[in-house]
Formats: sequence, C-alpha cells, structure tokens
Amino acid sequence: LPGTLSTLRDAMMHASRYTLVLPGLAVYLAAVLSPAVAQQRPSRAALQRTVDSLAASALREGVAGISVGVVRGKDTIVMKGYGMADVENDVPATAQTVHRIGSITKQFTAAAVMQLVEQGKLSIDDTIGGRVPNLPASWRKATIRHLLNHTSGIPSYTSAGPRWMSRMRIDLPHDSLLGIVANDSMDFPLGSQWRYNNTGYYLLGMLIEQMTGRSYAEVVRDQLAKPLGLQATMYCGTRPVIKRRAQGYQLDQADKLVNADPLSMNQPFAAGALCSTVGDLITWQRALAGGRVVKPQSYTAMITPEGAASNRGYGYGLTKDSLAGRMRVQHGGGINGFNSMLQYFPSDTLSIAVLVNTNGPWADRIANNIARAAFGAPLVASPPRLADLPTTAEERARFAGTYRLALPNGNTLNLRIFERDGKVISQGDGQGEIPLLYQGNSVFGASFDRSLRLTFAPGTPAPKVTLLQGGATIDGPRVP
Repeated sequence: LPGTLSTLRDAMMHASRYTLVLPGLAVYLAAVLSPAVAQQRPSRAALQRTVDSLAASALREGVAGISVGVVRGKDTIVMKGYGMADVENDVPATAQTVHRIGSITKQFTAAAVMQLVEQGKLSIDDTIGGRVPNLPASWRKATIRHLLNHTSGIPSYTSAGPRWMSRMRIDLPHDSLLGIVANDSMDFPLGSQWRYNNTGYYLLGMLIEQMTGRSYAEVVRDQLAKPLGLQATMYCGTRPVIKRRAQGYQLDQADKLVNADPLSMNQPFAAGALCSTVGDLITWQRALAGGRVVKPQSYTAMITPEGAASNRGYGYGLTKDSLAGRMRVQHGGGINGFNSMLQYFPSDTLSIAVLVNTNGPWADRIANNIARAAFGAPLVASPPRLADLPTTAEERARFAGTYRLALPNGNTLNLRIFERDGKVISQGDGQGEIPLLYQGNSVFGASFDRSLRLTFAPGTPAPKVTLLQGGATIDGPRVP
C-alpha cells in the first residue's frame, strides 16, 4: 500500500509506498542510476553510531519516533527505538513498539496464497472469478499471478480520488469497498503492463478467506505469526487494545507534527492492514527466506519478477533490486501516520527493518543509508528543507490537470494536479494525495523527497510537466 498503504506515502499503503508513486520511482531510479562505490566496511561500533546519527537527523526533521533493527548473520547490531511512540503521553519509542506496517503486509498475503498453492487447493494461474464469486465481469479472468505481481489492470480503489478518500474512515464491507471502482474501465489488458494495485491484494485477502473459511486476520495469526513466535504481528484493527502500539502522525504544511488523518483499518485489509515490530519483521524475513514459511521454490517465485513486472523488479509481494552493488529483496509500506521498510541482502545475510510513526520518506531513506554504511558505501544526504511560496488563483488554474509521465521502464503514470484551499496537490495512480511546495517560476517540490522537482511548461493551461527525480528527467504531456 509502496508503496498507505511506499513510502497509501504515502500517504496511504507504498512500495504503499496508500503514497505519490514517485517515492517508489525514486527507489527504482536509485538502483539503476547510482553507481556503488566500494569502501572498507565500518566496525560494528561505527555502524551503530551511524544508525544513531541517521535516526537523530530524522527526529530533527520532525519525525515523532523510529524503531530500527539491523542484524547481520547471528549478530544483532542494532535493535532499539528513538523519539516518541506517543508524543502526547511522552511514551518513548523502543524496539518493541508496534507500528502499522502498510504494504509490507503484502508479502504476508502472498505467502498465505503460496501456502494454499503448496497444499494443492489452488493454482497460481487460476482465475480470481473462478474462486471468488460476484466480481465484475471484466475482473474475473485475472489470475492469481496477475494479482500477486500487479499486472491485472484492475483499477485500484486507492486511485479513485474523492470517491475513495471521502469514505476512507468508514468500515465498509467487501462489496461496498470494491463497488468504488467496480464500474471503472480496466487500466490495461490483462498482463500487458505493471501498475501498483491495492485492489489486487484486497481480492487476494478475499480469496484466502474463501479458500480457508476463516478471516484473513485469523489466517495471519495462526498460519504465519504463531508458528514463528511473532507475538506482535497481527491485524491492526482500530478497536482492539494492542500493547505498545504507536500513535501515527504527519507533518502539516508548516512541518508541524499533527495527528494522522483517520483511516478505517477494514479498508487496507490484505493490502496493508498489519502491525508488527522491527524484531518480528526480521524474524519473519529470515524464516521466509529460509524455507520455514513456504517451500524454497515458492519463495523463489515470490522474489522473481516475470512478464510485465520484470522491469519493476516485482515478484509476489516482494521486489528484487540492488543497492551498493549487492542484490536486495525488499518491500516498504506507507499508511496514514506510518512508513516502513524491510530489506534483506542475501549475500551478506544482512537484514534491516525501519518503522517510523510519521508519514514521509524516512523509513526508505534511513534503511538505504544503513545499508550503504554497512557496506562502506557513501551515504546520501537529505536535501535541505523546502520553502513554500504563495501562488495566485491564475497560476493554480494553469497547473491543474492530468499529466501522463512516461517512466523509464516503459510504463506510464497518470499524475493529477489540482487545487484545494489555495494549495497545489498531486496524486499519482494508486497513491494518496501529496501537497506540493511552490519554489517559484512554475517549479514545485515535495517534502517527501526534497530533491524532486516538477516544472510546468509555459502556456495556459500548462501543456506539459517535467519531473526531475533520482537523476532522471521525465516529461509528462497534459492529458486532454
């Protein structure tokens, strides 16, 4: 949810990532455009000091609290918290603080599906319409594989704009939630493209319930969490009392910490509704890679991109890419008030979990820099804080519209620009709303990635926007 549910960023589900899909794009571009510079690895103590410094920097930028776990082999290098789990009650964050993990949930869902495949109860190429009744006709031919790797073309409910955002606080039953996009056109023909899709994983949760006769929460508890001793990993409902649960926050336009926008936790469901701790996540990740959750061939399928998902490095609830010259398996998450990242470097048996109880890019940023530090590669500094200049009504009207960005992997991203209360807002496919910060001369930035720039071409309305991010320049013509 790369993305809150990467970094719905965002934000909701990421990488999501319920977030502007651009945080996920930043990770992708960094992997393919940034050369690794090999240097001598730091000592254990030096790495610990670096983690402390990275966390302190994020706290200075306004983050409420952070939990970090770093384990190499059998050596637990860092397992601690920074800042506050609950600002209003002065509760410090620790390694045992329970966070919403957003779209990291997706690998749990994918593993539960693969267990059903191993039990012979379904095939990865079964159609969802043959397993879950009463779905829209255009969705029924999508296979389990299409849903797992985001190539179904089924419209994502988190991309429905006000139709979804106006109802995201309501506990909706399955049919009402899916009804938000049930009559929308397919985004693309089955299997022809990749687009991050929370509806797909919502449907997989329904499939799990249909095939097991149990709730998704019960399946996660009894088949995934309990066998591994994951005592803090559970469905993150709003009503149950969950010990050591963090409160979620976001930064307002003035970078002031405020309580996160409310969200019904029925809605992220199997796409992003779990809670966990950094210790549980590292235990989970190692068990998954070690064949203790699904068979090795199933895990291989989970981390192996195929078809239209290949260019995005996306398998089943996990992505595979590289950082600092090492192959990495990872997934992040973003959901109201929280962002998260779980990374694994198999060649070094290095696991990194970062959970942050504030919307934004910090989990990705901190985890990536921890990995760079662990391998002796240069760290990437956070860009300076951006100003937000005033805009006129005429300027806001000139920028407003939908722009189609051609991404480096051949896919496209529809980016909607609109005005609310005198501010310019962006929303990408499958992502939450992102306030833009005006830098003058038709140029905008964003707080989640201070290096990002959106430049609108001259004309009324603006005929094109150009995105500069991660070393790449991407043009997006206005959609008529």
